[in-house]
Amino acid sequence: MARGGTTSYALRRMRANKGADAEYWNERRRVCAQALLNRHWITKEEDPELFYAIRDLYTELRDWFAEFTGFSLILTRTLAKLDKSPVVAAPWMGFPEFREPRDYVLFTYSLWFLESKTELDQFVLTDIVEQVSEQLLSSGISIDWENYYHRMSMVRALKKLRQLGVLRHIDGDEIDWAHDSGTKNVLYECTPSVRFVLRHFPKELEAYERLEDFSEQVVYPETVDGELRRRRHRVYRRLLLEPAVADKDWSPDELYYVQTQRRTIMDQLQFMFGLEGSRYREGLYFFYPELTGECSLFPTSAAISDLVLLFAGELRRRVEQQDWYVTEQGTVELSRSDVEGMLYHLKQKYGDYWIKDHRDMGLRELADVLTAHMTEWNLGYWRNEQEEGERFVVSAVVSRWNAEYSWNEGEE
Repeated sequence: MARGGTTSYALRRMRANKGADAEYWNERRRVCAQALLNRHWITKEEDPELFYAIRDLYTELRDWFAEFTGFSLILTRTLAKLDKSPVVAAPWMGFPEFREPRDYVLFTYSLWFLESKTELDQFVLTDIVEQVSEQLLSSGISIDWENYYHRMSMVRALKKLRQLGVLRHIDGDEIDWAHDSGTKNVLYECTPSVRFVLRHFPKELEAYERLEDFSEQVVYPETVDGELRRRRHRVYRRLLLEPAVADKDWSPDELYYVQTQRRTIMDQLQFMFGLEGSRYREGLYFFYPELTGECSLFPTSAAISDLVLLFAGELRRRVEQQDWYVTEQGTVELSRSDVEGMLYHLKQKYGDYWIKDHRDMGLRELADVLTAHMTEWNLGYWRNEQEEGERFVVSAVVSRWNAEYSWNEGEE
């Protein structure tokens, strides 16, 4: 994710070229919309220039997000936040620093503790532990603070709260407490951001009957107009928060909307975010024309993305030679031996150019790393079939790449 410095530079550059008035405001709006969509929030303290830009465009941004996504734009004297949630949750949407479900539990209950504090209130880590323990016990959950791994879960939760800017560290270190909880402690104070970490739900939590219902951002009336609004919001939210959504991933009603409103969708996402849309046989896909931006982009800077592009090119060549059958949805299903066989061929051909970690990996480990990266970007997924065994289903969007290494003539 790009940090605030990139956005501030873009705003200064636009101010210097303010002569082209319409283009200036278009770029300014897109910078603000991208930041709101991809950051947790924007604070006046950390990025005042961007904060004031959002404040200037507040009404336009608020109305667009409400109309097309159902997201609420929150603006206070110190903070701007887009209250958003995915329609379809994916593992990569979590905190990569967290290792256990227990980390999320302690993160949530620590937020519960912090909600009783006011700005600049000071307290120590053991205060959090004591009150969180009591609240967990009342819910039938027990944490063993004598267990080092349980203490490390709390460390990860508190470090994430510090990273988010919810907790301000004053003195001490969490790791020291994890190693010696009897004598070590950490002093914190609260920040104004604590009230805005958790989502605002349109209904009381007891009113929800299914887990999927928690993704709804607004209450829709049981009318034709209410259903049309729900469908529009779901389509735009998925296109904005997921890397790629193929036709096969939509419900019949949503697919009908995507097909019939294609031009409007493309125009709106280009207007607000600068995204370029293209319609292919397998789906409507969007691409960011710049090499960098607020959003995370594929291919990433990690070497594994290069390997995915090589894999895509090799798969495309083999499909053209009719090695594998392409389904009506444009997907290709590969066995684990197919994946490893392709990687063996690529390693023999290009291995000298790979990073050491990938060169040293066995084919099975390399296949796991590659398919995990593709799954994270919705470019494929593993499926287990009783008759056919484990199969990796490669998304049709992968066929849009064809990559290989190149070098100048005369180079060794």
